[in-house]
Amino acid sequence: MRNKFLNMLKQLNEALSDMGGLIESAIANAVQILKSGDLSLLEISNGYEDEINAKEKDIENLCLKIILHEQPVADDLRLVSSALKIITDMERIGDNALDIANISKKLYEKEASFEPNGIMKMAEEAIKMVGDSVAAYINMDMETVKSVIESDDIVDDLFDKYINELSERFAQTQKNNVPQIELLLIAKYFEKISDHAVNIAEWANFAMTGEHKKR
Repeated sequence: MRNKFLNMLKQLNEALSDMGGLIESAIANAVQILKSGDLSLLEISNGYEDEINAKEKDIENLCLKIILHEQPVADDLRLVSSALKIITDMERIGDNALDIANISKKLYEKEASFEPNGIMKMAEEAIKMVGDSVAAYINMDMETVKSVIESDDIVDDLFDKYINELSERFAQTQKNNVPQIELLLIAKYFEKISDHAVNIAEWANFAMTGEHKKR
């Protein structure tokens, strides 16, 4: 019976790893649209959204199967219940990635003049945090949990810096500032992605320790 349970946990970790790869790819694809203006990539973004949603359902069904048939208790139950919480944040990251792709599409359709480079560092940090947070759960790695939580401050600082830069641009120009506002929305979505990554890391911490200290 124990071997069967461990095999199902292995399936769960593999599925979470697959979903983690999907959301990282979805973010990277959205970033590519923002950088290049290649609107053909939007179809790929929509495809990622469908795959992420389907994977969430698969993992949810697997978790419920484990709970109903294996009736885990204590530490084992924490592992499964944490996975159910984690996939909610992972699905929302997928939504945020699609939002970034759609806003980027609007910017290029308007033929607006804008400079996205200020957001790229936020994007890099957010993608890394997502990958690390999922790995923290799969590997039961407390050091990675701490690293993800600390990285959130980096993204928050980058976001604050970007807001200040935009404020200066607003003050210096009388031109149409709509593109800058939409870039601010994109930056906010990257901040949200980093927050979701922190949530995932905190559920990994709960799986390991039984403590959940949501900030």
